Amino acid sequence: MALIHRARITPTKAELIADWLPSRTWAAGAVAPFEFLGAYRFDDPSGEVGIETHLVRAGNGDVLQVPLTYRATPLEGAERHLVGTMEHTHLGRRWVYDGCGDPVYVAAVVATIRTGGREAAEWVESDGAPVRREPTARVSGSGSTAAPVPAAEPVDPVDGAAATTIGGLVVLRVVGRTERPDDADFLTGTWRGSAEPALLAYLPR
Repeated sequence: MALIHRARITPTKAELIADWLPSRTWAAGAVAPFEFLGAYRFDDPSGEVGIETHLVRAGNGDVLQVPLTYRATPLEGAERHLVGTMEHTHLGRRWVYDGCGDPVYVAAVVATIRTGGREAAEWVESDGAPVRREPTARVSGSGSTAAPVPAAEPVDPVDGAAATTIGGLVVLRVVGRTERPDDADFLTGTWRGSAEPALLAYLPR
């Protein structure tokens, strides 16, 4: 379950992403304006790291997948994956990382794919009990609930023209350019304006 605080964030997530995207090799040719189509979240079992993936349409029409993690303290050894910092009126300073460089995100994606999981339920804090909010994007893994859940391990992502590879995991950065591979488990998703589930990530079996 993802509990979402009512807060002011400076700079906003949209501002951080728009400033960071031009520096990415896989976002070459992706120009402003950036339209935010939807987002989905995963749970960190320890409850320490926020995990949120944004789907963004660039001015050239590309749909980009931008996974982020939010941390209360810097992630040691992950300086090159830092997207930026932001001030959160409820949580204080947050260090924002490219999810593909954060082992907690990678473990969450692998677990969702292997176990046939889904996005986290979203609850927004209120004066009374938290209120359930419908996610703006929905995802599902193709695996089995009987599959073992991996632990978070150090990661070494390699960026390509349209995807990032972390060990055996492939996370699509530009959605729609990659065919669903044979003999693999995968993550697919839908969001506003998408007619069919799109391939978002996959793992060889």
